This record gives sequence, structure tokens and C-alpha cells, in this order.
Amino acid sequence: MASTPFEETTLEPARAATLPDRPYTLTAKLAAEAFGAFVLVFGGLGIALFAGGGNTTSIPVGLGLGLAMMVAVIAVGRVSGGHFNPAITLGSAIAGRTKWKLVLPYIVVQVVGAALAAVVLFLVLKSYPQISSVDKVFSSLANGFDDHSPSKFPLSGALLVEVVTTAVFVGVLLASTSARANKALAPVGVGLTFAVLVQVALPITNASLNPARSTAVVFFAEGFAAQQLWLFWVAPLLGGAIAGLVARFFTAEPVSDARYATAEAAEEPAAAEDVPAAADVPAAAAGSGAAAPEQQEPAARDDREARDFFDNPKA
Repeated sequence: MASTPFEETTLEPARAATLPDRPYTLTAKLAAEAFGAFVLVFGGLGIALFAGGGNTTSIPVGLGLGLAMMVAVIAVGRVSGGHFNPAITLGSAIAGRTKWKLVLPYIVVQVVGAALAAVVLFLVLKSYPQISSVDKVFSSLANGFDDHSPSKFPLSGALLVEVVTTAVFVGVLLASTSARANKALAPVGVGLTFAVLVQVALPITNASLNPARSTAVVFFAEGFAAQQLWLFWVAPLLGGAIAGLVARFFTAEPVSDARYATAEAAEEPAAAEDVPAAADVPAAAAGSGAAAPEQQEPAARDDREARDFFDNPKA
């Protein structure tokens, strides 16, 4: 019986399991980070911009940002690790889960993706004739302290809340994506944690927890946003670094660049001279029922797949 087009493009589970496990390219990783940052800023700040006006169907800003983070991680977390935030990138690098050579490129594309989202929101606001001063509208989204804090919190309070909330957020993310965690629930845990922490920091600093998000708003806000931007790089990065150090200290296995080399080497087929011939296998091993090297390969693959988003060679 002839197969339908759908059946012709459907892989059987046994065949799918034999497909090569190739790592993602750097271009794919950077595109995923830019896309995730765009979704996070466009969704979260878009809700904050248009939640007023008597719109009773709008959701809280914190929940909106948490949902945006959740769906972005679900969509592309497997590709790049689901950072979308320089603080997460720094924390995961310190924890030994992200290669240091990726840190700067990740941060650059995160800022670019967030800025593109701000550009779209800016153009939408400019098209609305009832808004005479777009910079004042964007200033309501900017992070600040002292007179520019929503509740007039001083620098010390703003610094403390940004460090603590970012450290908790990055710590939860690193823990929920660890090798022994249930990764199926990781996006939900990360998103809900982000939503709660944003809601805590909103009345104090307008909730940054993400330098890329803070930088994106600065391009279209009033001058104070650029003057106070330094705090919303220093505090989140410090919080992410603290979380990374704690994760590295409590990790169950040593972290080093050698782990990445080992994982990537496992992706490459063994050379012919490296495969032992049947005659080279000791008779005792054969008689004891021990699995042959090729029979042990699935266990090694399972070990690699048990790594978290950041340890996975594909990411």
C-alpha cells in the first residue's frame, strides 16, 4: 500500500534514535539568544506599555514577563541554553556550564535582540497620534533609583534588591536545569520565578534583573535612564556571578573546559584503529556476559543527554 506524504516524512522511533547528535552552530546559538531577548522585551514591556487605559483584561507585568521567559526557553532553550540575559550568561559561565568564548557574543546579541523589540514598540507608539511625547512613555519603563524609582527608593535599596533578585533568579535557573533535575519542568519553574521576582522589584527599581532589557529602554527614554543605567548592569551581573559561584561550589562533579572537549569528542566517530577487534576482547569478559564496547554506547549517550541545557554539547 502506498504511503501518504505525511507518512513518508515521519520517522520511526528506532530510526530517529540513530540520527547523529550534531552540535548547534554558533550562528544558531546567537540567533536563538537574540530571538529570546526580543520575545522577552517585546512581550513583557509591551504589556507594561499597553496595560493601562482601563483595560481590565490585561495581566500583571510580572506575570507577563514570566510567561514571555517561559515560552522563549521552551522555544529555543535547547539551542543556546535559554539565557536571553547577560547576568545568566555570566553566571552560567562561572558555574562551568557555558564556554567563556560564548559570553561576549551572547551578551552582544542579547542587547541587539532587546533593542529591536524596543524599536518595534517605539514605532507602534509613534503611530498613535494621541501620544505627543514617546520618550516620557518609555521613561515609565526605565529602571531607576532615588527620584526615578517608582517608590523613591535610594541607590542602596535599588542595588540590594537587584543583586538579590537576580542572584535568586539565576540560582533557580541553574538548579532547575542541572543534570539531576526534571528538565521538563525547568521552563515553568524559571518563568514563574522570574514573574515573582519582577513583581517584588517593580515598585523599587521598575525591575531590571536583565541588563539587556534596561539598555533597550534607554535608547528611547529621557536622559536620566542613561545616567543611571550603570547600576542595572553592575547589580544584575553581580547577582549572576554570585549565583554562578554558589552553583560551582555545590556542583557534584568538577567543572572545566575538559568536559566540553570530552563531550565533543564523543560526538565524533571512533577511528578504525581505536575500535578493538573481536580477538582483542579478553575471553573472561566474553564469558562473564559483559557488554561489548558497541553495546555500551547507548549508556554513554544517555549520560550525555542527561546533561542540562548548558552542558549539552548541542547547546
